[in-house]
Amino acid sequence: MRTESGHDLRHHGDAEVRDDGGSLVDLAVNVRADTPPKWLREHIAASLGGLAAYPDGRAARAAVAARHGLPVERVLLTAGAAEAFVLLARALKVRRPVVVHPQFTEPEAALRDAGHTVGRVLLREEDGFRLDPAAVPGDADLVVIGNPTNPTSVLHPADTITGLARPGRVLVVDEAFMDAVPGEREALAGRADVPGLVVLRSLTKTWGLAGLRIGYVLAEPETVEDLERAQPLWPVSTPALAAAEACVGPRAVAEAAHAAHRIAADRAYLLAGLARFAPAGLRVAGPAQGPFVLIRLERASAVRRHLRDLGYAVRRGDTFPGLDEQWLRLAVRDRATTDGFLRALERALQH
Repeated sequence: MRTESGHDLRHHGDAEVRDDGGSLVDLAVNVRADTPPKWLREHIAASLGGLAAYPDGRAARAAVAARHGLPVERVLLTAGAAEAFVLLARALKVRRPVVVHPQFTEPEAALRDAGHTVGRVLLREEDGFRLDPAAVPGDADLVVIGNPTNPTSVLHPADTITGLARPGRVLVVDEAFMDAVPGEREALAGRADVPGLVVLRSLTKTWGLAGLRIGYVLAEPETVEDLERAQPLWPVSTPALAAAEACVGPRAVAEAAHAAHRIAADRAYLLAGLARFAPAGLRVAGPAQGPFVLIRLERASAVRRHLRDLGYAVRRGDTFPGLDEQWLRLAVRDRATTDGFLRALERALQH
């Protein structure tokens, strides 16, 4: 979907590696490397014996509710966070939806597909892509923001986001990458005191389940009911329900917390390596707090193509409203992968 501004809202990181036959080192897709872990694969495989029965999401829904200290009436399981954006666009009766950009483009695409005219709030590089609440129109009755935001990797203060809440407004916060933030600081999942709050979580990023499609919505019971009515019957498969129940259990939460600290260390290593290219004009948006970083450099499109020739896929940034062809997004990987990428980047810049 290409908008009047020229941004392809349906371009995502997987397009960078979809037809490469596995030959490229993937820094384009924000799924944690080496996942899903063996114990999770085995748990999902064990659920296959129940495929003859229709999916029953009650146990998984209760597990998600317990994970966040909420009643089950505030939980809706979805086929990934992307389905939740479609449900919100179709089920909620809103007049002036606004999306805070740059961010994941699927919310705007879903709203447009549902016939809405979508307003944009464009955060600025000179402000560090930080949220300015005053920039959000007062009459917006649906506001969508990511935290930490894809692709800028900015983590907005929870108080700044909740300051956008007001009667008659739905405040949608995409926390797909929040479990990659140590301590999940600034998280709003589990909050029941913010009027109109809708929090989306994805289990596909941290656990490597993009092909299984599993996520969930946390919202007021009335909102959950509205979204559930817009869902088809049995929207989440039995293997995905098994994965959801496992990924919100104590063992998995502890493992994700450990991975978040490792990601933070690997990100710091990547940022230190990128710093040596500052004389060549490379700038990093930030401070980065997610499992990816956003960089700006001249001739980024040519650099991206040359990186492909050298065996590395990175995410183009010009499909995000608020960014142009000078931006690239890099997924955080282990140090050995980062070392190889930095060598390739040096060659690409010289070329």
